[in-house]
Amino acid sequence: MSILLGAPKFLETGLIVNTVYGGGITLLSLPGKVYSGVLERRVRRIVEPRIQEEQCGLCPGRGTVDQLYTLCRILEGAWEFAQPVQMYFVDLEKAFDRVPRGVLWGVLLFADDVVLLASSDRDLQLSLDQFAAECKAAGMRISTSKSESMVLNRKRVECTLRVGDEILPQVEEFKYLGVLFTSEGRLEREIDRRIGAASAVMRTLHGSVVVKKELSRKAKLSIYQSIFVPALTYGHELWVVTETTRSRVQAAEMSFLRRVARLSLRDRVKSSVIQEGLGVDPLLLRVERSQMRWLGHLIRMPPGRLPGEVFRACPTGRRPRGRPRTRCRDYVSWLAWERLGIPREELDEVAGEREVWASLLRLLPLRPDPG
Repeated sequence: MSILLGAPKFLETGLIVNTVYGGGITLLSLPGKVYSGVLERRVRRIVEPRIQEEQCGLCPGRGTVDQLYTLCRILEGAWEFAQPVQMYFVDLEKAFDRVPRGVLWGVLLFADDVVLLASSDRDLQLSLDQFAAECKAAGMRISTSKSESMVLNRKRVECTLRVGDEILPQVEEFKYLGVLFTSEGRLEREIDRRIGAASAVMRTLHGSVVVKKELSRKAKLSIYQSIFVPALTYGHELWVVTETTRSRVQAAEMSFLRRVARLSLRDRVKSSVIQEGLGVDPLLLRVERSQMRWLGHLIRMPPGRLPGEVFRACPTGRRPRGRPRTRCRDYVSWLAWERLGIPREELDEVAGEREVWASLLRLLPLRPDPG
């Protein structure tokens, strides 16, 4: 497995594997939990040195955002220089249950939620054949009903892939690790989904939680923090927040908080006053802090880590005519300049000091209240 970084050269790759652990659920007695914990720590010492860079499920210091950012950055650079990317999102048939235990203990690793990338359908088919053969050898099988291909290209391109005798479907969008990726490489539809999901949460909880008089404000805000906010902001590390996005996120946020405060738009109370009264930070302030925290994490990431490598990669080539899209990296760098006054040439030095960077983010000021 390999991935070459830099654009367009980072597209000359056989595959990139993004893995999320999908283990079963086991109910244990208290002594069983203690024994399980001891066993897990001993096994982890054996497994961790063998875990490859593409594995992020239940690994210390890693998570789905690593894989989402890596894929997003590759697609971003490819689109900028009009380089096609052929993708195949692989789903394995009950991956955990299908792995023979003898094989599992032998390799100590297995994969699910995989993305294969290549610059042509021929290279992608070769990678898929190799991957399918490795899965078969480990007792696993690709689910052709759930796996789909997609092509990032400025023009419509057919991508005909096969697993055995079956032709795999090609789609214009695919939800990977909870984030919607499209054949145009845009995240606007994903942000729309996030806002829609948050609105659906509020509608579901409206009568039983949000406006229920018997429920304390503290309990309502706890539900707001634990359910509504994650539904709205999942994957925000990838966002380029435009003024339109900002307005829509604020509207979704305040729709919930006004009801908790038992107010409406007709009361003409400013958003900042409501937030201060409820004791919550503006949601976009939290998003900005989180985005810049992720920026600092990328800057400090050691060589060899995929998110850090694609972050530092400098794509080269010839851009098509027209105004280029704002890259996520450029947006967050601009955010650090606008909100913290740190110029780009000093960003690596300042963000490279974890404690200094964390203290700056804690002091991040509120934006002026638009109303």
